[in-house]
Amino acid sequence: MRVPRLGRLEDVRQYAGRMRRRSRRLTFVTPILALLLGSILSATSSAADYVQIAALFRTGKYAECAEEAGKAIAADEFNENCRLVKIRSEMAQGKYADALATLDAALQKLSTSIHLRWLGRDVCRFNGQLDRARKLDDEIGQLVRQAPGRYSDAVNRVVVGRFLLNQTIDPKRVLDGIYNEVKKQQPNLAMVWLASGDLALEKQDYALAAQNYAQAAKLDPSDPDVHYGLARAFAPSESAKATTELQAALALNPNHVESLLVAVEDQIDSERYDDADKVLKAIAAVNPHHPRAAACRAVLAHLRNQPDVEKREREAAQEFWSANPEPLYVIGKKLSQKYRFREGAQYQRDALALAADYLPAKTQLAQDLLRLGQEVEGWQLAGEVLEADEYSILAHNLTTLHECLDKFRTIEADGFVLRMDAREADVYGGRVINLLSRAKAALCAKYDMRLEKPVIVEMFPRQQDFAIRTFGMPGGAGFLGVCFGTVITANSPASQGAHPTCWEATLWHEFCHVVTLNKTHNRMPRWLSEGISVYEERQADPTWGQSIKPAYRKMLLGDDLVPVSRLSGAFLNPPSPQHLQFAYFESSLVVEYLVETHGLDTMKKILVDLGAGVTINDALSRHTVPIEQLDASFADYARAQAKAMAPEVDWSEPELPRRADEKLLTVYLKEHPQNYSALQRLAGQRIAAKNWAGAKEPLAELRRLYPRDAAADGLYALLARVHRELKETDQERKVLMILASLSDDNVEALTRLTELTAAAGDWELTKTYAQKWLAISPLLPEPHRRCAQAAEKLHDDPLAIESYRSLLHLDSVGAADLHLQLATALERSGDLPAARRHALLALEETPRFRAAHKRLLEITRKLEAAPPGKDPAAPTGTGERGKKKLEGF
Repeated sequence: MRVPRLGRLEDVRQYAGRMRRRSRRLTFVTPILALLLGSILSATSSAADYVQIAALFRTGKYAECAEEAGKAIAADEFNENCRLVKIRSEMAQGKYADALATLDAALQKLSTSIHLRWLGRDVCRFNGQLDRARKLDDEIGQLVRQAPGRYSDAVNRVVVGRFLLNQTIDPKRVLDGIYNEVKKQQPNLAMVWLASGDLALEKQDYALAAQNYAQAAKLDPSDPDVHYGLARAFAPSESAKATTELQAALALNPNHVESLLVAVEDQIDSERYDDADKVLKAIAAVNPHHPRAAACRAVLAHLRNQPDVEKREREAAQEFWSANPEPLYVIGKKLSQKYRFREGAQYQRDALALAADYLPAKTQLAQDLLRLGQEVEGWQLAGEVLEADEYSILAHNLTTLHECLDKFRTIEADGFVLRMDAREADVYGGRVINLLSRAKAALCAKYDMRLEKPVIVEMFPRQQDFAIRTFGMPGGAGFLGVCFGTVITANSPASQGAHPTCWEATLWHEFCHVVTLNKTHNRMPRWLSEGISVYEERQADPTWGQSIKPAYRKMLLGDDLVPVSRLSGAFLNPPSPQHLQFAYFESSLVVEYLVETHGLDTMKKILVDLGAGVTINDALSRHTVPIEQLDASFADYARAQAKAMAPEVDWSEPELPRRADEKLLTVYLKEHPQNYSALQRLAGQRIAAKNWAGAKEPLAELRRLYPRDAAADGLYALLARVHRELKETDQERKVLMILASLSDDNVEALTRLTELTAAAGDWELTKTYAQKWLAISPLLPEPHRRCAQAAEKLHDDPLAIESYRSLLHLDSVGAADLHLQLATALERSGDLPAARRHALLALEETPRFRAAHKRLLEITRKLEAAPPGKDPAAPTGTGERGKKKLEGF
């Protein structure tokens, strides 16, 4: 595309300078102005008419607005504002030919209007006049270059700013040279704040976009476009605010199609497809030809497995502007949000075939390909986006992350490509591969699944990098891992700070997604995918996954239980983090109910149907019972589970002062002996008073009432402390063992258990609890030391070797001793060359280390006596990007 000379950066600066100088000129009152008084009065009346006409447009009365604007134009054929609003009203109704006629008539009277030309570009496009649309672009540049003073008012300067951005001028120069200058000179002009918000939103700077839209809302709260902008700015991080702003936009204008389309997309996300149909019908009543509405109908048809309808709606989306890439981009993006990455990527390719420089499609395609494991092309596209738009935060984040990933260690084994921080890979990379291999063997067999492609697993030591790889932007603090099909991204234990979780459970959960997503070709609702993964966590290890607890019991028995038919919506904009976690738990409970009631084979048949394109509710009805009946029967099951949890407990909050003393609590408990909260408070008070023996009584009752309390600060943790203070070591150990059997991430309990079992010489248990500790905190030296200690006592040389190697990567203190211990274990296992190497390394650390000298001599004698052969411990080379085979562990 040819760029007018105004598009040069120096022309932008000159234009901005002229506008500043012009704004400072003094206006002198001359006698001749009196002659214009009649015209001013007429213009005032015209302005009042326009305010009323604009109000019709803002409230969605588009037909009435166009009619009244036509009357105003007949009375004043040079009224630019009325011509503009008439065109906008006709475009809003899909009356593209009428809008073209209005544009033609307007340009005959207002031949120098750049605002008409800017709006006219889309009018021409929707009438198939693409060459004329490009010509209007050229004319804007020529007009502004020839007579910049004519366009020095604030409104025209904003139009010029939008034009220059469309000409790929540096956004910062437009922002500083035009938008910010207009803000200084006319800070109460909402239009410039709206334009600035649009620019920030385009560059994915949501915080800056929200600031600009908020200022526009203060200045012009009756504009639905402002609230629509705020809704989009808040959507990625503050869903409640986004909903409020969307409601505000629709309250002002019930026919605001852009806002209605946001509602449609939310309904598609939550699988409320019938509700989406209703809103789309409402949109069609406003504009039967809106391309994005047709795109949404195509998405619904795809999700309903209606390929003929999908094709028809795709064609309808491009009926009036055949080269418009946006509808294809929208279809593809929505399909990718439904995890249909392959189909979504194809739509982006089709969009780019129409407009190779359409960056939204190229950005989305880059993300889709990275999620499909097609990394070479994905990273290349991300780089191309950044080269074309250096202010794209998403593209910048991705290319920066790519540089970080280049430094990762790659381990390939058993159909997995594992990428980790090099140090972490040395410490526990082998454990990760072993865990993934176990999951693959168990879950692929269980669900009759054979994986044809390698599974990529990336573990990030920084949460921010995980979020960028997963979502494209920082955020997602509540997520431990995400699976896209054959690509898993996860936070490594290094990213989890003071409250780590069980990384083994996370990876098992995510690999289960690999199995179910591939079995269904990524055509399954989120609730079922998450439900099966949480359910399979519990099947693999009773301490993994989510189990019922007091908060969930209350939610199951209250108003928070979501019907199965609407369960996907529970993951979309949950009211609180606890509601999101409850959605995971409830989904797993549905799976448990289905398997218990109808069998695992039925579940597998449902997955097969989903893969064939059957919708979830139809698949459930086909293999179980009608969906309405399933909703009711599951609700009964879930509430029965809740009631069966600690049935004797009084879960109500006691009507007591916050600072009720022991005496008052004791009196209350005589009347309410099973009130859990009061018993907890009494035990806590006695512990605080160091009345250890007295604390046993309420703790014993808590244990009787609710023996599965797995809370980190619950009864078992308190009871263990009481026993410890009373030197009742055996009782403390038994209590901690119960807690460890209920929880998968209680580091404090596991730490103490390894101490107690080691002191008692119960090395099998020491090994067990040390390994459970490593499943949470593999980057701490202490659990490796406990493993090594137990391995030596149990003559488990493979575990001893693994533990010593990990310790050498974690702790430089005592390195000579560690090398010697490793050399000894390697010698016992028969790996004499590796044993010799570590004996030498021990001497390198401490040259006069007699035990190391002795061990080296013994190993050397054995090597000399052994037949010549290949050195089994020769180090493997490292290939591209630090690739390392599993044998290195």
